[in-house]
Amino acid sequence: MLGDISHVDHIYIRTGYTDMRKQLSGLLDIIQYNFKLDPYGNAVFLFCGRKADRIKAVHYEGDGF
Repeated sequence: MLGDISHVDHIYIRTGYTDMRKQLSGLLDIIQYNFKLDPYGNAVFLFCGRKADRIKAVHYEGDGF
């Protein structure tokens, strides 16, 4: 569950389908190689599955994701 994200600089939403079986390492690969962005920056990355009934969020908080 996400905490307070009011301090983040950017929120990125990946459009389309993301395989929700992907774990953190797979999502970090998408951020680095598809978005060409730093996953350790002050941003939140949102991923949606095929049904669009749930999302996964990736946010680095300084001591972990």
